[in-house]
Amino acid sequence: MTANPSPGANPPDISVVVSRAIFKAYDIRGVVDKTLTEDTVRRIGLALAEKIRGHGLHQCVVGRDGRLSGPRLQAALSEGLVSGGVDVIDIGCVPTPVVYFATHFLKTGTGVAITGSHNPPQYNGLKMMVAGSTLAGEEIQGLYQSIVAAAKAPLQGGSYAGPRGGISAQDVVPAYRDRILSDVRLARPLRIGVDCGNGVAGAIAPALIAELGCTVVPLFCEVDGNFPNHHPDPADPHNLEDLIRAVKDQDLDLGLAFDGDGDRLGVVTRKGEIIWPDRQLMLYAADVLAQRPGGQIIYDVKCTRHLASWIQDHGGQALMWRTGHSLIKAKLKETGAPLAGEMSGHIFFNDRWFGFDDGLYTAARLLEILSRVEDPSSTLHALPNATSTPELQIKTKEGENYTLVDLLKNKADFPTSRERILIDGIRVEYEDGFGLARPSNTTPVVVLRFEADNAAALARIQAEFRAVLTHLAPGLVLPF
Repeated sequence: MTANPSPGANPPDISVVVSRAIFKAYDIRGVVDKTLTEDTVRRIGLALAEKIRGHGLHQCVVGRDGRLSGPRLQAALSEGLVSGGVDVIDIGCVPTPVVYFATHFLKTGTGVAITGSHNPPQYNGLKMMVAGSTLAGEEIQGLYQSIVAAAKAPLQGGSYAGPRGGISAQDVVPAYRDRILSDVRLARPLRIGVDCGNGVAGAIAPALIAELGCTVVPLFCEVDGNFPNHHPDPADPHNLEDLIRAVKDQDLDLGLAFDGDGDRLGVVTRKGEIIWPDRQLMLYAADVLAQRPGGQIIYDVKCTRHLASWIQDHGGQALMWRTGHSLIKAKLKETGAPLAGEMSGHIFFNDRWFGFDDGLYTAARLLEILSRVEDPSSTLHALPNATSTPELQIKTKEGENYTLVDLLKNKADFPTSRERILIDGIRVEYEDGFGLARPSNTTPVVVLRFEADNAAALARIQAEFRAVLTHLAPGLVLPF
């Protein structure tokens, strides 16, 4: 911890002590003991306490995922919070959605999940919720500014002089499990493979799915922050290979994969096909709209163009929005929509649930839907599909990803396109597909995705993007 400055001394350069780079668009994330230190996390806790008190609140739920650095970072965060006059409710090692659930169940509206999500073991971070809203964008940058202001105060760490908060422990997992079991009913039992990638979902998901009435074949469900088997990220097809093999070899109905903190879901069929989240969302939308006709369904700019027509055909209103779990949640809260989802695998049920992204609850709803049909895999295969690419990335220097996308938005001509959507980067719509370029809000890359009715159309759209990018930025290394 940095020593207190002597009277009259120059205050420390907080930019050296606290890395601004860890304050991302949707959360805080960094390399433990390098950019994300215990001292930094303590300072964040103190700044967060000020924000919590500013809402007239005094309690904060804190939980952590299964990473090895979690206990000491939780201790540092809690010290910052209680030093700032906020009472901490420690709910232990739990998936991120259990932290969100606890903010509702314990009526705090406020909580922090200490998690590195799907990142490598050396990473960790914080996902934060205050007064019922997930922090994002300027609010997260505001925490950094509060830390800077506190460092300039006469007393190191800020000027709060009120009473300290306290720390109590509470196990909310039984209430979380019971709430799901009271809500979801399967028409018949299914045989399910469950791959948790040694992430924290392994502590809950296999038993929960079994209690729903399924036979569960678990893979890598022991919580291990070293992630010894494969990376806990179902968005990468390589991480689903073990699950695909198990589902095929044991003739299971379905395979479910969870990310490192349990807020995202991956799905594979008996034939080994990966059902990406934008196609999953079709199934959830049809189910929700059957009970909520006319409801609005929100999806992010990376999703398939078949989703809008599917939602409309099932009596709903389709709303495309910006990528980012915090941004989607804010839009969900603003609109009151019953359902939202992202291509990344964050699904938000505001129908029978609380509107936050929850891979475990999403899995339960999926099983409920598929238990009503004779062949779950055939039902999933029948969902509209297209020829598409995974996410592609153009690596840039810091900040240049935004400059490049601005050039595309302001200077580029896409001669065969019919529409340009600019809510998040640029999504160029064609009669037979789309191309997307958006700046990542977490790393210095431009994210690309292409979709079309067939391979020839996909190649044509990519060729048009290639020509535009080459013209605007000669020498750019393209991933397609």
